[in-house]
Amino acid sequence: MAVSGVSNTTATTSSSLSGSSTGLADNFDTFLNILTTQLKNQNPLDPMDTNAFTQQLVQFSGVEQQLKTNKFLESLMLSSQSSVNTDAVSYIGKEVTASGVQAELKDGGATWAYNAQATASSAIVTIKDAQGNVVYSETGSLAQGPGNFLWDGKGSDGSVKPDGTYTISIDGKNLAGQNVAVSTSTTGIVSGVDFSGVEPILTVGQSKLKLSSVSSVKIPSSSPTSADPNS
Repeated sequence: MAVSGVSNTTATTSSSLSGSSTGLADNFDTFLNILTTQLKNQNPLDPMDTNAFTQQLVQFSGVEQQLKTNKFLESLMLSSQSSVNTDAVSYIGKEVTASGVQAELKDGGATWAYNAQATASSAIVTIKDAQGNVVYSETGSLAQGPGNFLWDGKGSDGSVKPDGTYTISIDGKNLAGQNVAVSTSTTGIVSGVDFSGVEPILTVGQSKLKLSSVSSVKIPSSSPTSADPNS
């Protein structure tokens, strides 16, 4: 899916643009035939009016220029699409961080990135499974700025949860009891790319992430650093 989609998207775009170019070229050829026929069949005693002839030549030049512009835009769009697809494929095997609340629990670990707009003296971390059930909850404090939360896959009841997709929410408050905005991001290894839509979609575990939502890319670490709200 990751490789074949490149040619499919490019072929679709090329086909659409070629269709428009073909239609314009047909009009161009028709115009040329009409003009040639007029010149061949004009009355020698009453030749074509110079002004009308000049106007037709201007129209001729305009159509020709439009054809050249269309071909240039087609080449530019195909080149741009190819560049985007190549860039997306290079993400495979890399660890990406994208805005969102989902993360994959795998091999005893799931990681989220977060960013607190201010220091939160009290922060409640809640993790839910794919069915929306709360499986883990923790209370602590958050320092202002970015950080990472690594969950070991153990629920609040002490049981080990199965691998799968989980969501996180972090509600923070300062000493005055006012809410502190805490944004979350999902982190994971890209295993594939889907080119079937308008924008490339990265596959991270069971999650699907838009290429435009990615905020950082790095080579995976063999020993991820754990961070929690109590840090």
